[in-house]
Amino acid sequence: MSHDNISDDKLPDAHAASEGHGLPAVADDPFADPGLPAHEPRRTDIDERAAQRAERQVSLLFVTSMLATVGFIASYVAIKPDKLVFIFPLGHVSALNFALGMTLAVALFCIGAGAVHWARTLMSDVEMPAERHPIEADDEVRADVIQQFKTGAAESGFGRRKMIRNTMIGSMAMVPLAGVVLLRDLGPLPEKKLDHTGWIEATPTAPIRLVNMNTDEPMKAEDLAIGSLTFAKPGPSASRPNGLQDSDEDFQQAIAKDALMLVRIQPQDLKDEKSSALGFEGVLAYSKICTHVGCPISLYEQQTHHALCPCHQSTFDLSDGARVIFGPAGHPLPQLKITTDTEGYLVATQDFTVPVGPSFWERSA
Repeated sequence: MSHDNISDDKLPDAHAASEGHGLPAVADDPFADPGLPAHEPRRTDIDERAAQRAERQVSLLFVTSMLATVGFIASYVAIKPDKLVFIFPLGHVSALNFALGMTLAVALFCIGAGAVHWARTLMSDVEMPAERHPIEADDEVRADVIQQFKTGAAESGFGRRKMIRNTMIGSMAMVPLAGVVLLRDLGPLPEKKLDHTGWIEATPTAPIRLVNMNTDEPMKAEDLAIGSLTFAKPGPSASRPNGLQDSDEDFQQAIAKDALMLVRIQPQDLKDEKSSALGFEGVLAYSKICTHVGCPISLYEQQTHHALCPCHQSTFDLSDGARVIFGPAGHPLPQLKITTDTEGYLVATQDFTVPVGPSFWERSA
């Protein structure tokens, strides 16, 4: 049945229909602000014993967080990395990882749970509606915000409830210790390992021969032409009867400190007397490791006697004690004292006088 022909005056009155069917009448403003419901105080607002009990609960959570942090550190120190435990339903898992995960989770959870419980039971829960306003606040609004902050701080009890305040500060101060302890996994402390190289076994009575990096043969001074650059490594020694070999398990670690750069310069072109005294007939032995970030130096300009690091362009004058003349390197290249043995082969009689490679905190020079 169509209603297209029904006139407007015959339509039922909306208000009357609503009233006739028991429905609420349509309000004049359907989008009116209904306002906030009446505030109902919490038990902790009216019962001081309940408030004190909530305070102890919050403090207990913060104290539990501190104990969990201590447990994290103790687990890291006491539990061996290869120890396994059976955890249902996970099966056999690393005891160390499980202990670290659980203790850190408890430490962080208790801080969060304590903060939430504090806010829900002891901080003010009075709702304060505010009209929308422009992004830029006027002086009156800013003053009101500052006052609200002060009021909120006072109502939170942060200054008055010292037990909560102290335990919260303690738990939050201790949690970062878990991260500090993990720095141990960066590796063992270097102790004096960075101060010395494989050349430390060289002495005047037991020198170590310089071996060509490419041919694996010892070298004589006449093997090096004027202006040439050759790379060398340690030969046989007490701890390495066959010298430093590519097949050695620690080859990469050792060569990162022991690698040498041999250059032969006309004696009259040498500018530094101390550097000249450490060489032999114009043959000088410098560390190949750049003193900036440890890149291997391999570029040499024979006319200027400059060695260039390809990583960041640090430039060293090998005729002047390998001093830095350009780039970010902070120290000259360490020089190795060399001479010849009874057979005329180039040998080292002592270790570098300063640590090779980049600077580090414990470096003495």
